Order: sequence, then structure tokens, then C-alpha cells
Amino acid sequence: SDSTVRSVKIPSDDMKGRIIGREGRNIRAIEKATGADILVDDTPGVISVSCFDRVRQAIAAESLQKLVADGRVHPSRVEEIVAQTKRDIEERIKQAGQDAIVEANLRGVHPKVAEAMGKLTFRTSYGQNVLRHSIEVAFLSQMIADQLGLDGQIARRCGFLHDIGKAMYHDMEGDHPAIGMEFAK
Repeated sequence: SDSTVRSVKIPSDDMKGRIIGREGRNIRAIEKATGADILVDDTPGVISVSCFDRVRQAIAAESLQKLVADGRVHPSRVEEIVAQTKRDIEERIKQAGQDAIVEANLRGVHPKVAEAMGKLTFRTSYGQNVLRHSIEVAFLSQMIADQLGLDGQIARRCGFLHDIGKAMYHDMEGDHPAIGMEFAK
């Protein structure tokens, strides 16, 4: 449940009503714009955002936080805030991918690969951030390859990219190694 549900704090039950909107129009607009489910129940001070895609979940949660802080909640404002939040998160994803590539000391990585790796900042596996894991595997792979007399730079690149399929496997059918291989081709 940690990976599929995220809570957003709200100041009052009045705000819950404003998020829902007349006949549910605001909440439907948020769900349509983000692709996430917005769960409003009797829990005081909290609205839950549910989505298997962690990027869409982050967009929905951050959009809700901005709407709550702004106080103006109506379908056109929802679309505006969600679009702005998408742009912000896409920029953070690209920057995270580029930062990881620099940290892993890799050269000549395609921008689409960098962006896919950046999406892994929103993924966890066995309690560890997948992008951090990929950076660690890159260096461990290089150390092992160097000790075996193999090409450490290639091993570091392979270690870094070994989980790239996890960035997209909610969008495609198959397991992450096969999806990652197909993406790399």
C-alpha cells in the first residue's frame, strides 16, 4: 500500500467538499487530468491519492497540495495546476536522470535513456529507491569487472541500466528486463 497510496493533508472538512465539488465535478476533473484515483473518506484532515504509476501519483498529490494551498478549486483551475505540476515533475525527472548519469560517471547516454532513469526516482524496490540502487550497482559492477580483468566502464554502464525497464513496465506488457532490453534497442 505504501507504493500505491499517498496521503495529502487538508486543513478542514470544508476543503474536502471543495475538492469534491458540486456533484463531484472537481474530483472527476482531478482524476481525469492525472489518471489517479482520489479517495475521500471519513478520515479527518486527509485525502488519499491512489495510483500504480508513481509519477502520475506524484502529479496528482502535488496538484492537490497546490489546489488546497491556493483555495480555488474548479475544473479549469484543476487543469491549469495539473499541467503546471506535470511540467515541474517532468523537469525534475530529466534533472534527476542527468544528475545520476554524472554521478555514475557515464558518457554518451541518450536523453531518452536519461529521462527514463530519472523516472526511477519515484520507484522503490524492497524499500530502496531504484535510481540510487542503479547507481550503486553501476559501481559494484565496475569493481567486479575490474577485478576479473574485464572492461569496468562497460560493466558500470550495464549495472546502471539494469533496471531501466522498471521506469516503464506499468505502461507495457512484460517483465522489466525484457521491456528494458527492448527500450535500449
